[in-house]
Amino acid sequence: MNSAEQEKVILVNEQDEWMGLADKMQAHKDGLLHRAFSVFVFNSNNELLIQQRADHKYHSPGLWSNTCCSHPRKGESTYAAAHRRLKEELGFDCDIEKAFAFRYKADVGNGLIENEYDHIYTGYTDKVPNINPDEVKDYEFVPVNTLLQRVEEDPQSYTAWLKLALPLFMAHAEERAGTAA
Repeated sequence: MNSAEQEKVILVNEQDEWMGLADKMQAHKDGLLHRAFSVFVFNSNNELLIQQRADHKYHSPGLWSNTCCSHPRKGESTYAAAHRRLKEELGFDCDIEKAFAFRYKADVGNGLIENEYDHIYTGYTDKVPNINPDEVKDYEFVPVNTLLQRVEEDPQSYTAWLKLALPLFMAHAEERAGTAA
């Protein structure tokens, strides 16, 4: 696969149905709806692995976010892409499962807009990340309640999608826990 194909995103409609491909940067400049994924990985202490995005990322540089997130490539499922990006960004892979999907649109600065149909995955590992400095500046395992407090106190230090996805993720987890009880 050439680098031009890797820099494309999958355009979708409101039902997450394929609508074509677009250049990743152009899709973010024009706010085109595209497919994405976000992964939330916890350790055995039930702490969430969060990452600080590298300072040279084209949007949201230096901001803290969920474990990893990105876009699938043409012909790649969000599940396969999530595994690929865990390895590329954090140097490990783990079992993940689909939690839910949601649609959001957010201004991420520099004239760019995230307009995504975001597939949320969750997993567990006690592996120590081996971060790729081209993607990740730092990481931390943090209790979710602590993270929620930090986001409330210092929202500008966190990515737009984390601030939107985290409460939905917590509601989903509580609903699953209630169903299992």
